[in-house]
Amino acid sequence: MENVTKLRIEVPQSSDVLTDILRRGAQTLLQQAIEAEVQSYLSLVNESQAAVAAVRNGYSPERTIQTGIGDVNVRQPRARVKSGFEGVEQFSSKILPPYLRRTKSIEELIPWLYLKGISTGDFQEALQALLGEGASGLSATTITRMKGSWGEDYEAWSKRDLSMKRYVYIWADGVHFNVRLGEDGERACILVIMGATSDGVKELIAVDAGLRESTTSWKGLLLQLKRQGLTTAPDLAIGDGALGFWAALSEVYSSTKHQRCWVHKTANVLDKLPKSLQPQAKKLIHNMYNAEHKTDAVKFMDDFAELFEAKYPKALTCLMKDKEEMLTFYDFPAEHCCHIRSTNPIESTFATVRLRTAKTKGCGTALATLTMVFKLAESAAKSWNKLRGYERLAEVIDLRWKFEDGIRVEAHAA
Repeated sequence: MENVTKLRIEVPQSSDVLTDILRRGAQTLLQQAIEAEVQSYLSLVNESQAAVAAVRNGYSPERTIQTGIGDVNVRQPRARVKSGFEGVEQFSSKILPPYLRRTKSIEELIPWLYLKGISTGDFQEALQALLGEGASGLSATTITRMKGSWGEDYEAWSKRDLSMKRYVYIWADGVHFNVRLGEDGERACILVIMGATSDGVKELIAVDAGLRESTTSWKGLLLQLKRQGLTTAPDLAIGDGALGFWAALSEVYSSTKHQRCWVHKTANVLDKLPKSLQPQAKKLIHNMYNAEHKTDAVKFMDDFAELFEAKYPKALTCLMKDKEEMLTFYDFPAEHCCHIRSTNPIESTFATVRLRTAKTKGCGTALATLTMVFKLAESAAKSWNKLRGYERLAEVIDLRWKFEDGIRVEAHAA
């Protein structure tokens, strides 16, 4: 009779048997993966040297890795290079770096919880609810220390090299939060610049504290970007007309075209009309920036003037201010219009951070607010999509072409 080895599984005594089984399975797979990694290293090294240059060297002390399904214990195998082979690269695990204590998903969860309003002292309880009672090592002191490291991350990021970057479009806005900076109680304004690279990827370019309407604040930020290596002017900038950004942009990147944000414009115009007329006015404004041709957009502007000029001249003046800059988007690919008519890429990202700052009491600091904005954007960037029709960005950059009503035509020689 054939011998059959029976696998005996002991069911752990736990209120969540499934999670315990998954955790044990993850521990087994992780151990197998790092064992295979060191074996692969030994095979490659010894084969390349045509000799036994590296050998196994036991295990590092067992350590606990915090994961999304709880704590997982693992022993890291070690390898050493034998004497006489000094030029051989030492083994270093890519799966389990030496100082890794928690998975990337947990690292991302912590700032997310903080931004959602979890106080420092409540982290342990919140993480235990999410990860199980085994969640450990995240005391208030640990969280405070991690917040300090986020500040260091922001400082390093704000000085990074941008010499290899080429942004075709940039969006700029000043975002206010309910945080008081310093003893004077000044409400925080964070100057934000986002950009779209030549391959359509949206990136956060800069965040800094400043005054929204101040040309000096914006100029200082733009000059800092130049010092970091961003010397090529963007083709188009999008922002609210009230920003001091525009005067600064003309001084620092004089060739960049200007596009005023239709979302800000709509809100400003409607604010100067009675509520009973706002739906009608909003529909007309909607027709303006959704018109297929620039001439049609101008016609809708004329219709607005005919309806509201007599009784509501301030609304009309607000609409017609920077009229040409409102319609610049027609000079770019039609596929990009939905992206470059407004500063929504900034608004949609930073609306979430207010959920955190709204819960912040007392005085904050500029660095604390900047850090929150930076960490939020860093997390949000993982879900940012490329620009629709990003393949056409190469045509925007190519001086042989221009666009009329969103359609590419050959540029005429000067």
